[in-house]
Amino acid sequence: MPGLTRRTLATAAALMPLLGFQMTTSASAQDKVQVGLLAPLSGLYARPGQVMKMGAEMAVKDINDEGGIACMNGAKLDLVVLDSGDTTEKAKNAAQRMVAEHPDLVAATGSYLSSFTLAVTEVTERADLPMLTLSYSDLITERGFHNVFQTSATAGSQASIALPTIMNLAESASGKRPKTVAIITDNTAASVASVKAMKEGLLDKVGLDLVFEEVFTPPLVDASSLVQQLRARRPDLLFFLPTVISDAKLILEKMNEFNVKIPTISFGIAIAEPDVLNTISPDLINGVMSAVANWGAKGQEDLIARLKKEYGEPWMTQNAISTYGDMWVIKAALEDACKPDRKAVAEALRKMDGGPSRYYPGGELKFDEMGRRVGAGLTIIQWQDGVPVTVFPDDLALAKPIWPGN
Repeated sequence: MPGLTRRTLATAAALMPLLGFQMTTSASAQDKVQVGLLAPLSGLYARPGQVMKMGAEMAVKDINDEGGIACMNGAKLDLVVLDSGDTTEKAKNAAQRMVAEHPDLVAATGSYLSSFTLAVTEVTERADLPMLTLSYSDLITERGFHNVFQTSATAGSQASIALPTIMNLAESASGKRPKTVAIITDNTAASVASVKAMKEGLLDKVGLDLVFEEVFTPPLVDASSLVQQLRARRPDLLFFLPTVISDAKLILEKMNEFNVKIPTISFGIAIAEPDVLNTISPDLINGVMSAVANWGAKGQEDLIARLKKEYGEPWMTQNAISTYGDMWVIKAALEDACKPDRKAVAEALRKMDGGPSRYYPGGELKFDEMGRRVGAGLTIIQWQDGVPVTVFPDDLALAKPIWPGN
């Protein structure tokens, strides 16, 4: 009997593939397709990272509710979230964990600060993991990588779009064209890239003379000397590029204390995060503008309302809308690749030509040979009555711009 039992078991094992056992296992393995989000969920940049997570969760839910990946029998997206922390070293370590502990990931998005993304993509590139990012630094897609895709306009191109627009807004609202500018910036990668583009020709192109520049390492301890120098130079405009809310608060408070009233234009979303109102009064920040790669805008009212209802967020920053859009881009690539394979997904992203973008301003759902979204534009937002609203471009604007002092 024991021998018969063994023969019976052996026969049954041999028949299993013929009876569909392996097919069932394969189908089960593809019931879910892992996609990643690497974002700061702890430390100095935790709030922006949490909002990125909200956007990713909303998109994954919507994609799965609409049937998942159709060409893979409705396979559902499975979101894997990792904390990049608040330093470049932590972000790189998180990326190493991501590729080591989650070998089934087919693509990911992240990492908030360009400094983090530069480190993270060194890791994901070696692992052939497609990585989408909302980060701005031109360097991210200047290194010859094949698996990095920048859905935001780069810092350099944002500055080239924003500066003429800001000059036109100023002239239209105030009746005169600004001639001098001051720059206050931290030394994070995106800020440095924006200022570099300005100083290497953009300021001259629009007729602005740089009369004062200050570069600092966050967090800033004291802004008194900085603001005193700013007051002494009396520029027509201030380009304001902190990435930490506490730094923006400190500088704006000192400007108010020293009665320094200059039209202030930021670059990036830090100045328009909801947490700003926890520390900066609406009166202090009213009229401040910022050029950002993406923002909740006309046509996205339903998403903005959902974010408020489900998560309590008062408005939709780039972190939410771009991360939401990135998940839909990954979904489209999976539909083209039709298998949960990161190399196939990367190839689908490289040859993607999806027509006009839906969740990003301007351009197309198409990437150039560097991995940059073709024709990517930007939005200009402005604090008005305690809310940062889109004021440019006209087709996305939810309010008309105002010029401080007019």
